[in-house]
Amino acid sequence: MSHNILVTGASGYLGGTLLARLGAANLPPYGKLYALVRTDEQAKAVAQYGAEPLRFDTRDENAIRAAVIENNITVIYYLIDAIYSTAQTSFIKALAEVKEKTGQEVHFLHTSGAKVFSSFAGAPTDRPLSDADPQLYDIQKSQRPAIGLVQETINTNCTVVEQGEKNGVRSYVFVPCIVYGKGEGFGNPISIQTVEVVRAAKGAKRVYRVDGDRPAWPVCHVVDNTNLYIELLRRILSGENPGYGKNGYYLAASGSVAWDDLYSAMAKSLAKRNVVTDDSVVLADDEALEKMASALGVPKDFVPLSLGGRCTFTADRGKTIGWNPIYAPEHILEASDAEVELILETLKD
Repeated sequence: MSHNILVTGASGYLGGTLLARLGAANLPPYGKLYALVRTDEQAKAVAQYGAEPLRFDTRDENAIRAAVIENNITVIYYLIDAIYSTAQTSFIKALAEVKEKTGQEVHFLHTSGAKVFSSFAGAPTDRPLSDADPQLYDIQKSQRPAIGLVQETINTNCTVVEQGEKNGVRSYVFVPCIVYGKGEGFGNPISIQTVEVVRAAKGAKRVYRVDGDRPAWPVCHVVDNTNLYIELLRRILSGENPGYGKNGYYLAASGSVAWDDLYSAMAKSLAKRNVVTDDSVVLADDEALEKMASALGVPKDFVPLSLGGRCTFTADRGKTIGWNPIYAPEHILEASDAEVELILETLKD
C-alpha cells in the first residue's frame, strides 16, 4: 500500500518550503498529499502544489481522528506547535488506528527546536551533543530548565517519543536551529530567529549582544533544512528503516557560528539601511534589554532566550540517510545582507 501524507503548517516558513519542494523531489511513489488549511485562500494555495486541502480543528481530538482515519493518512509532518503536546498525542493515536486498519507502518514527524538542546534547557554544552547519541532521549528526559515554557517543550519531545512507542507509531523529532534564507512557500517567507535580531535592533536602535562570552549556535539554510525533511520521507517511502523513537532525533545543521559574528554581519546591513545608528555590537545593559524586550513583546528576562545562548547540538543522524548540506555554516554571514533586506521588506507588509 502507498502512503498518504499530511503536511501541517503549510502556510509557514518551514512547512511552506517543504510543500513547495515535495513535487520536484523525485520521491518514490506515494498516494495522496494533503495539507492542513484554515481558509479558502490557503486551500487554493496548497492546490498549486498538488496537495488536497483538509480543514479541521487541531484542538478537537475527534476531528483529528476523523481526518486521519477517513483519509488513511500514514505520514504526518507536524509543524504547528512545538510547545504543547495535546494535538500531537491525538494525531499519534489516530495514526495507530490507521495502522491497525491497514497493517501499514505509520509515521509522525514532530518539529521541535534547538533551544531545547541548549544552555537554556539544561542540555550539556561543555561538549558536542550529537543528534545520534543513543542516550539523547534519557539526557532530554533528565533536563530541568528554569523557564517553564522550555520545560514544556522538552516534555513534548519526550511525550511524542513515548506515545509513539506506546501506540506502535514511528516518531521522529525534527530539530530546526537558526534557519535562514527566503522561504519558498505561499505564506511566510522569513525565519523566526534572524527576524528576532532585526526586530530587537529596530527597537533598541543598535545591535546588542546578550552573552558575556562568545557562544555559538547551529545554523542551516532553509533549503538544507527542507532537504532533511525530504530525505527522511524518501527513506520512509522506500520501505527503509530510518532511526525513529528514542533513536529518531534529526538536527538540520551544516555547523555552527558564533552569535557575535552573526550580530556583526547583520549590524553592518542594518546600519547601511539606517535602521541602527552604529554598526558596532556591544553588550546589552538593562536599558537596552528593556527596549529589546518591548520590541520583541517578551519580558526582559526572555530576551537572551530569543537572541543568544550556547547550543552544541551536532548533526550526525541525517548523514546516515544520505543528507548532506549544500551551504557551509559561514554562508549565513555571507547572506546576511540579503536576509536583512528580506526581513525589512516583509515586516513592512
